[in-house]
Amino acid sequence: MIQFTVQDMTCGHCAGRISKAISGVDAGAKVDIKIDSHTVAIQSQASAAELAEAIKDAGYTPQLRA
Repeated sequence: MIQFTVQDMTCGHCAGRISKAISGVDAGAKVDIKIDSHTVAIQSQASAAELAEAIKDAGYTPQLRA
């Protein structure tokens, strides 16, 4: 499980854009987004770096959670 904090994700539209970006990297990824806590948890075959880059390309600032 790869987890990011995305402080600039504030609404459902943001969550949709992030989810779509992740699907572009790994169509089979399982994504759990919690807007209120600004967290994105992803089960994917893609690397954390690839997923972070996709989220950045969608216009957001992901921070990998330890």
